[in-house]
Amino acid sequence: MSAALETPGAAPSAAQPRGVAPPLLSRSWPVFGHLQELRRRPIELFWRVRNECGEIGELNFAGNRVVLLTGSEAQEAFFRGSDEQLDQAAAYPFMTPVFGRGVVFDATPEQRKQGLRNQSLRDSFMRGHAEVIARETERMMAPLGDAGELDLLDFFSELTMYTSSACLIGKQFREELTSEWFRVFYELEKGTDALAYVNPYLPLPVFRQRDRARRRMVELLTEVFARRAASGAAAGEKRELFDVLLSIRNPDGTPRFPIDQITGMFISMMFAGHHTTSGTAAWTLIELLRNPGFGARVGGELDALYSDGREVSHQALREIPELENAIKETLRLHPPLILLMRRVEFDFHYKGWTVPAGKLVGVSPALSNRMPECFPDPDRYDPDRYAEGREEDAQLFAWIPFGAGRHRCVGAAFAMMQLKAIFSTLLQRYAFELAQQPESYRNDHSRMVVQLAKPCRVRYRRR
Repeated sequence: MSAALETPGAAPSAAQPRGVAPPLLSRSWPVFGHLQELRRRPIELFWRVRNECGEIGELNFAGNRVVLLTGSEAQEAFFRGSDEQLDQAAAYPFMTPVFGRGVVFDATPEQRKQGLRNQSLRDSFMRGHAEVIARETERMMAPLGDAGELDLLDFFSELTMYTSSACLIGKQFREELTSEWFRVFYELEKGTDALAYVNPYLPLPVFRQRDRARRRMVELLTEVFARRAASGAAAGEKRELFDVLLSIRNPDGTPRFPIDQITGMFISMMFAGHHTTSGTAAWTLIELLRNPGFGARVGGELDALYSDGREVSHQALREIPELENAIKETLRLHPPLILLMRRVEFDFHYKGWTVPAGKLVGVSPALSNRMPECFPDPDRYDPDRYAEGREEDAQLFAWIPFGAGRHRCVGAAFAMMQLKAIFSTLLQRYAFELAQQPESYRNDHSRMVVQLAKPCRVRYRRR
């Protein structure tokens, strides 16, 4: 390993000469800095840093200074940084109103580590999850009829709310969910507007909607818990997460976890299992329809795989290379998160530069995944990039839709399995076509949690 990549993880007591400050990106507005550009044209903003400053450049988001690292070598330094030096939670205080106090980014380091130990993400559970996801997809398809038109964001957001809840929280809890949960969750997601960099509690309509949605989520969960407490678990019925959380008591007999905190836990689990999959599912279908040659290959692969009537299972999901490559290419072009950040707890050194403690450092999957030196013809949708002999996703610190290194998303395998289970079921039953001009499908970048802009409609017919 080079010295440049050893220094980011060095202990704070290690004597290292202070380097020069990273260059500041030009055209910064008074007060807001580059924040408005982040809300309107974030990917163009990140490319401005790359083209104007090189590997490292500083942005100003309403007084929050973020040093963007670009290129495989600089991004490797970022991902290899220790948790003690580069703190993830401290970089996202604007998410606290969404998740709540003491949850995820507002939790202690030990609480966050415990949160990552989700038994449902272990390999031994994956086969059962695949079967659950296939059943949930069948349920969503049941009211569609023989033909019609649907909004992809609505369809996949609702579907993945059900699948993620059933797999990560419990089947009984999933049966409590209705379409209202999906609508409330959608309003909650909108609260990740980049203006939260200024102050996540500003009296703005988008934050008022966020807070109303969270209060309603608490009400919905309270109703679930009340019904559960009144009815009790049926004989032989497996206790689920909410049963366990409600049963934990302090020494004085009071509940260990208040409803508001349990709400945050549930929101974080649904958020993690729902957002990435819903957006990627929608974009995968759009790209397969915009590129019908690849769409035909995926459809033919699924028809051949399931021609013997086999069920969607974990084993079958390991045998779908055309579909998996199509999903990987969708993730490259449309990563769910376009900026990953950490707060510097003690000076971060990279080559001749130093980022002092207190500032933020970040990398952009949206930029990295389209670097021409790593991905030839980077704007072209080409799932064959991942075929044997090319394998462009093997560039661990360039292909980063799930992050990399120690901070790679722990749910990456679950997300891929979920997507393959959904499409194994959906594309066997229905054929789709675009209902809008191909170029009209786009992302809404005004929020830190990127999602498709509406409308994003397609037509369908039963095969």
